Amino acid sequence: MISLSSVTVQFAGNVLYSGVSFMITKKDRIGLTGRNGAGKTTLLSVISGDLTPETGSVEFQTGTTVGFLRQEGFVDPDRTVYQEAERAFEGMLKLQERTEEISHELATRTDYESEAYHALLDELAEVGDRMALMGAGSTEADIEKVLRGLGFKHQDLHRPTREFSGGWKMRIVLARLLLESPSCLLLDEPTNHLDIESIRWLERFLQTYDGAVIMVSHDKAFLDNVTNRTIEIDSKKIHDYKAGYSEYLAQRAERRALLEASYRNQQKEIERTEKFIERFRYKASKAVQVQSRVKQLEKLDRIELDVTDNSAMVVRFQEPPRSGKIVATADDVTKCYGDNTVFANKTIHIDRGNRVAFVGKNGEGKSTMAKLLVGKETATAGEVINGTNVVLGYYAQHQAEELGTDLSVLDVIEHSATGDMRSKVRDILGAFLFSGDDVFKKVRVLSGGEKSRLALAKLLLEPINFLVLDEPTNHLDMASKDILKAALQEYTGTMIVVSHDRDFLQGLTDRVIEFRNGELIEYAGDVNSFLEARSIDELNELELSDKTRKVKTPEPETSEAPPLTWEEQKELQKEQRKHEKRVEEIERDIESSEQKISALQAKANKADFYDQPNWKEEMKTLEQLKEHVASLMSEWEQSTEALAEVSNKMDAKS
Repeated sequence: MISLSSVTVQFAGNVLYSGVSFMITKKDRIGLTGRNGAGKTTLLSVISGDLTPETGSVEFQTGTTVGFLRQEGFVDPDRTVYQEAERAFEGMLKLQERTEEISHELATRTDYESEAYHALLDELAEVGDRMALMGAGSTEADIEKVLRGLGFKHQDLHRPTREFSGGWKMRIVLARLLLESPSCLLLDEPTNHLDIESIRWLERFLQTYDGAVIMVSHDKAFLDNVTNRTIEIDSKKIHDYKAGYSEYLAQRAERRALLEASYRNQQKEIERTEKFIERFRYKASKAVQVQSRVKQLEKLDRIELDVTDNSAMVVRFQEPPRSGKIVATADDVTKCYGDNTVFANKTIHIDRGNRVAFVGKNGEGKSTMAKLLVGKETATAGEVINGTNVVLGYYAQHQAEELGTDLSVLDVIEHSATGDMRSKVRDILGAFLFSGDDVFKKVRVLSGGEKSRLALAKLLLEPINFLVLDEPTNHLDMASKDILKAALQEYTGTMIVVSHDRDFLQGLTDRVIEFRNGELIEYAGDVNSFLEARSIDELNELELSDKTRKVKTPEPETSEAPPLTWEEQKELQKEQRKHEKRVEEIERDIESSEQKISALQAKANKADFYDQPNWKEEMKTLEQLKEHVASLMSEWEQSTEALAEVSNKMDAKS
C-alpha cells in the first residue's frame, strides 16, 4: 500500500536516519518506538507528505489516502462539536447538494427524450452509487458513535468548540480523522488526552479498522492491545519486528544477545588474523597466506553494535515517618466553580497505608478532589480534615509548568532543599539525569520530560508519608515510567495516584475510586479489577442507551436459508483451499522479493556501488522487484477478500 525506499532525513547536519526502507500493508498495526529525539514523529511527517526526505522516496498504491493526527490540531471555535466532526463528510455533503440540484432540474424539465435529460439521469445514478459506497444515510449515527466513544455526552455535541479545553479539542480532531476513514491512519500520541474508557473504546475501534494504522505512543498497554508490528528507530537505522510491543522487547533482547555473541566471535577471528599477519608479515615463505589474510580483512563485513543509551533516572523515596491512622478525610464535601458543580456531598476516607487510584473521565473532579485533600483548594461546603503527623508530597498535573521559568535546574532544587539534603542536591539531580552543565539550564528551555523529572526530584528532598500524584507520567518515556512505578511499589507510605495510564496503575494500588457523573464509586483491587467490573456497566448502559434512542433495527427474517448440501459444502471447501493456497504462495513470494529488495538496497547504500560496471542493471532489477511486490500486494488483497467471502458463505449456512 505504501513503500518507503532508501529514505534519509537530516536537520542542520544531524542525520536522524539513513537509507530507511519498509512497506506498509492494509492490515498493519505498527507501533513506532525509539528514544526521545530518534525521529518517530518526523517519520510520520515523511509518510504523510508534510516533510520531503533528503534522499529516497515514499510511494503510494493508487487510491491510498493518509490521515495524520498531529500533536497540535485545529478546530473552528465558531462551529459546534458535531459540525466539526461532520467536516469529515464534506465530500459526501457535496454529493448530496449535487443530488438535490439534479433532482430539482429533472423536476422542472420536460425534454424527457433529450440527451441532456438522460445525461442528468446517468449522473444522478452515478452520484447515488458513490454516496452508497461512502455510507450515505449512516453519517449521523457514525458521528454520534465516535464522539460518544471518545467521551462526549449527548448535550456536548451542539456546544461550540470554544467552550472546550485543549485536550477536548484534540478529541474532536481525532474524531474527525477517524470518521474520514483514510487508508492509513498516522497517530502521534493518540491517548494523551483520553481517559481510560475512551482509550479502551479507541482500542476496539482500531482493532477492527479497515486500513493500516501507524502510531507513536508511550502507553504500553495500548500498544500491546492494538499493534501487530513494531518498528524501532535506533542509531539512524530501523529494525522491523512482526510483533506487538511486549513481544518486540523480548525479540529485541534476543536479537541483541545474538548480535553481541556474533560480534565477540568476529572480534576474536579478526584478532587471530591480525596476529597471523603481524607474525609472518616479513617471511617470504608465508607471503601468499599473509596477502590472503589481508584481503579477507578488507572484504570482511564487520558487525557493528548499536550504541544504546542506557542512562536512566534513579528514584528512591526516603523511609516515611509514621502518621496517624487517619491520614485525610473529605466529609460531605461539595465543590463548585461558579454555576458548575463538580460534585456534591461526597465523602472519602484515606487511612494510613492506603494506596488509592482516582480514575474517570476528564472533568469529573479527580484532580479537584486531590487538591481538596492536600489543601490546594477549599471546599464550597463540607469539611476536609488532615490527620496527625502527616508529611505531604504533592505532584500537580501541571506542576512541571510551575517550576519558575527564570530559575535554573540547580536553583529549583536548592531553594527546596533543607538541612542535610542541601549537601545531596547534586546527587539527586544526577539521579534524575541532570549532570554537568545541565544543572545550569533555565527551566524555560527544558523539554516536557525534563520538567517532569525535575518536579519529581523535588519529592525526594524530605521523607513523605502521604504522597499525592496527579498524572505523574505525562511527558515521561516508557523507561522513566517503569522506574517511577518500581519506586512507588517500594514506597511504604500512603498514596493517591490520579492517572489514565493503565499499565502504570496495574499492580500499584489496592483501591480504585471512579469519578462518574457526579458520583464516587469504589472498587477493591487495582485498575484491572476496576476495568473488569466497569465493562459490565458499560454493556448495561449501552443497552439502555439503545432503548432510549429507539434505534430502528431490521425485522428478523421469517425463514432461515436452507443448510448447505454435501456437494455445496465440498465445492466451497475446494474453493477455500484454492484461495488459501494462493494467499500462502503470494505471501512467500512477497517475503522472498522483499528480502531481495533489502539485499540490493544494502548494496546500493555502499559507497563503491556506483563504481561497479553492472550497477545500472542492479538498479533496474531493484525497480522491477518493487513493481512486482506492488502487483503481488494488489493480488493478495483480492485473494484475501475472496477467501473471506467464501468463509462467510460457509459460516452463514453452517
